[in-house]
Amino acid sequence: MPTPEFVLKLREKIGHDLLWLVGVTGLVRDGEGRILLGRRSDTGEWALVYGINEPGEQPADTVVREIKEETGVDAVVTDLVAVVSAERETVYGNGDRTMYMDHSFLCELRPGGNAEPYVGDEESLGVGWFEPDALPEPLAASTVERLARFRRYLDAKARGDAHAMFMADGRMV
Repeated sequence: MPTPEFVLKLREKIGHDLLWLVGVTGLVRDGEGRILLGRRSDTGEWALVYGINEPGEQPADTVVREIKEETGVDAVVTDLVAVVSAERETVYGNGDRTMYMDHSFLCELRPGGNAEPYVGDEESLGVGWFEPDALPEPLAASTVERLARFRRYLDAKARGDAHAMFMADGRMV
């Protein structure tokens, strides 16, 4: 889905001024451990699925919706991995300025749901499953950062010490 209607209405009032938004990111793994990525139409980069929370929508519902809209894959959320504020502004080609509070979720395929990815909307040029050690290039910088968080979380989970990460006092906790 393109820019949400509520953001467009806000932009009519505030122009290109900085807008704080709630975002979500989903790392979807299939039964073989492959990762679902989409190639973004705005940058040509490969990225995890992410999007903007609609007013009143629960972040976990948002990520499931975004995964379905962008890739056609039916997913379920299994873990909240991190809640992190952006450290820098995103400036879009039209001059819009934003910063995001991102909720990162680990997801898996919904039993009985669609597992075959397809380009679901105009936000993607391509979608597919990739081995974690053989990801396509170019990868979006935000995806590289978020994948590092997911790996850290998964390593902790394997040790029996999984908890959602967040920034406090300038460091990831």
